Amino acid sequence: MFTFLKRKKPEVTINSISIPTFDWEIVEQNDAQIVWVNPEQSALISLYFFNIPPDLPTVKNIDELRNFHRHSVSASGGGIVEVSIFNLHNIPSVKTIFKIPQPEQGMSYLASVTIPFENCSFVIKTQAVEVGTTGMRDNLVLNRFLQNGEVTFDDNGLKNWFEDPYNPSFKEGALMNKSETEEYDNDFPHHPLSIVRSMIKKAIEEMILKDELKRLIAFSK
Repeated sequence: MFTFLKRKKPEVTINSISIPTFDWEIVEQNDAQIVWVNPEQSALISLYFFNIPPDLPTVKNIDELRNFHRHSVSASGGGIVEVSIFNLHNIPSVKTIFKIPQPEQGMSYLASVTIPFENCSFVIKTQAVEVGTTGMRDNLVLNRFLQNGEVTFDDNGLKNWFEDPYNPSFKEGALMNKSETEEYDNDFPHHPLSIVRSMIKKAIEEMILKDELKRLIAFSK
């Protein structure tokens, strides 16, 4: 008599997703995270697996999601550059870009994609920091806006330069400025914001999701 055993379904792990790593060095690796750092130690890309229900409030209500991140990041002194919902391999996912002031000077930029399921989630993060001379992108673009009159000075300083990208009435934290829109990335390809935008775009385009993820229950909030 032959005994036929059912093939065990592959377990979902951090290796259920693969992302481009740019041939960078792995500096940390375990069941929950893998981190790659560039040779200059100024940028990184990382993959995280959280084997618990996601802490996202929603992937259906963009205003609620933006408000959630807006207050969370500003409470730490940072600000949002982008918060969006998109379909990644038919999975509702969240893309964010945050700016965080560094302790002494300059900004750190963090772009991420969260792929949520009912009982687990994956997060891909890219991060880069301003090193050396800081503020060059801001100053050059600011001068253009000052010259054409779209940005001016008033008693409170610069007018029409800093603004939350989705809620102009919000004034807390490190607000986005006009130089941080994507249209200026080509002019400043080595700026950390341009770098993280480019890396997260490449990660989205080249990410591979393995078959075991197809049987997971979708995040329903």
